[in-house]
Amino acid sequence: MKKFILILSILTLTISCSDSIKKADKKALNDNTTINNTAEKPLLALADFDSKAGEWVNKEVQVKGIVDHVCKHGGKKLLLVNDEGDVHVESEERFSDTLVGSEITVTGIVTEFRVDEAYCLQKEEDHQQNHKEGTDSDDMYAKKMKQVEFYRDSMKATGKDHISFYSLEYVALQVDKESEEEEVKEVEGTKE
Repeated sequence: MKKFILILSILTLTISCSDSIKKADKKALNDNTTINNTAEKPLLALADFDSKAGEWVNKEVQVKGIVDHVCKHGGKKLLLVNDEGDVHVESEERFSDTLVGSEITVTGIVTEFRVDEAYCLQKEEDHQQNHKEGTDSDDMYAKKMKQVEFYRDSMKATGKDHISFYSLEYVALQVDKESEEEEVKEVEGTKE
């Protein structure tokens, strides 16, 4: 009986330690300063992101670019750019403002937002209600209605029943070492 209790105790301890390690790993994955095994994910060029992202919805990919800005309202979004394209990256955690201007590689899950006729109808209804209540001025109402018309024209031009907007749900990032070295040189150069 003592052997059974001893084996049961060891088994329980092993399982609980294993769960603690998994929880720590999961927390590390959610920490936006952590670098996680990014080499295994496909690298999509920003120039091709919008055209290829549909193949990767709900899957992890990498993109590389320069942080153009971090959203001032909460810091949970950033815009990654280069000369050929851009992509929005969204996170549950706040991004550091110090990333602005840095070249980084972001690993993220591709997300898709679809605009279709039902969306357009709902937006028209919302805009009309806001205008009627005086929340939106005549100019603002006209701009919002032009946006809805633009969506419809875009769907018509592509012959599709929807337009897709793609972004990345943040998983991890890595700051390019060359970018860090350039920042250090700039700082050292300003001391002279």
